[in-house]
Amino acid sequence: MAPRRLSDLPEGEVLGHLFPLFAGTKGAAPVLLGPGDDAAVLAAPSGGVVLTTDSMVRGRDWLDEWSSGHEVGRKVVAQNVADVAAMGAVPTGLLVALAADPHTELEWVLDLAAGIAAAAQDAGAPVLGGDLSSAEEGTVVVAITATGDLGGRPPVRRDGARLGDLVAVRGHLGRSGGGLQLLLAGRGRTHLDGEAGPGERAVDELCRVHRTAGRPPWEEGPRAADAGATSMIDVSDGLVRDLGRVARASGLRIELSGSALAQQAAGPLTEALGAADALRQVLSGGEEHSLAATFAPGAVPQGWQVLGECVAGEPAVLVDGQVPEVTGWDHFAG
Repeated sequence: MAPRRLSDLPEGEVLGHLFPLFAGTKGAAPVLLGPGDDAAVLAAPSGGVVLTTDSMVRGRDWLDEWSSGHEVGRKVVAQNVADVAAMGAVPTGLLVALAADPHTELEWVLDLAAGIAAAAQDAGAPVLGGDLSSAEEGTVVVAITATGDLGGRPPVRRDGARLGDLVAVRGHLGRSGGGLQLLLAGRGRTHLDGEAGPGERAVDELCRVHRTAGRPPWEEGPRAADAGATSMIDVSDGLVRDLGRVARASGLRIELSGSALAQQAAGPLTEALGAADALRQVLSGGEEHSLAATFAPGAVPQGWQVLGECVAGEPAVLVDGQVPEVTGWDHFAG
């Protein structure tokens, strides 16, 4: 049986397949009006709404030979929910937009929607609606706008780090970037048998994290805010680049410990890549969506790993006093 494509169905029928997949997603904030009208209506319990948006483009942010629709769906949700968490907010809803070549297979779109729905349910951020549009041949763009609620907290900004604050991270570093490195080298695998060794399992784990963004620690954003985080950011473009944004916004220098970074590089990263590449990915690997924050000494929450401290000096990120050779991801760099 030939696969059904978007061009085989009227838009209303495509939406009729999609809406039931999102119907079960629930969240903390009451949805006053869900999908089906010109716009959704979501309650804002604290009176303030956090908003963020992110998108993924086929051929730029994923390749079909690497990623399923379900994996793309999980990843685009993770990107957005991590941004909400980095402000100290709880995610409350998602708006999904899809622009696709009419010859895109319907089953791929339904798989994408199922991935979005699964990640949305995990994050407690119901899908509120969105937009569906056609695009040029070969083009598929998935975009999500996420909303969040601060619960009465002030937002945790990038410009609040203070001299003497400790820099800490919650979650892993470098695994998504390591997975991308492996996939580009043709080493990624999607199925392992019972005889797979530790190195093969490490490769599989890193590739899985790259394809899905793993499971970012989004609950830790509000927890960090409650603990007094002075600044926070999600690690989307690499630790050095993202902490550099905090350093510039706050007007100070961030000194990282090489031994603390080595702890992040240990395990699957070193098993799959070797020590040198593992450390490079810890410093520069993007799309990890772990949280990095600054805290007063004694205020770092349990489960966060201290990586360094904020010191006086020109805004920069140093490792054991040295400028690292890597920088991170830039969408428009040559």
